[in-house]
Amino acid sequence: MIAEEIHKAYEVIKNGGIILYPTDTVWGIGCDATNPEAVKKIYALKQREESKSMIVLMNGDRMVYNVFKDIPEVAWQILDLSEKPTTLILDNPRNVAPNIIGQDNTLGMRIVKEPFCFKLMERMKVPLVSTSANISGEPTPKSFKEISPAILQGVDYVVNLHHDKIGGKPSTIIKLSGNSEVKIIRK
Repeated sequence: MIAEEIHKAYEVIKNGGIILYPTDTVWGIGCDATNPEAVKKIYALKQREESKSMIVLMNGDRMVYNVFKDIPEVAWQILDLSEKPTTLILDNPRNVAPNIIGQDNTLGMRIVKEPFCFKLMERMKVPLVSTSANISGEPTPKSFKEISPAILQGVDYVVNLHHDKIGGKPSTIIKLSGNSEVKIIRK
């Protein structure tokens, strides 16, 4: 079943579509992080200002190094020590859609272990956009059944996995600056 869902999601993403999918935290809306047109679709669906960047999910060190050339040592220490999903905001991303990068030339990223996300990115070979499955300004849905009809109908594909299991909390967000400054954005 998971292989079939990966195949369906991959086909949609490959063709510039957006998906609704389970992550290691909450349900997310995602697309190919290197496709600016697909990223635009997510901003439109969420009714979110393009000046508010989104995060990307990655499945390992190779993907991280492809997007970030200079990764502070403290980033690896935080990831190694984190007991729950942690998003790091790092400087100077590259090889991703320009409209996903923050105005301060930063990008949030999280390395996932969740099997669906991990294997989907293995197939995609690029990061996956991840933003909560809600209209901007509305609360983040804590479960699949809380996702609004506008979101469900607005995506190109809804992954048919874990509809009753995902009910997590958004990740911790930590911003790391090139000068080794560490700032906790969300606990």
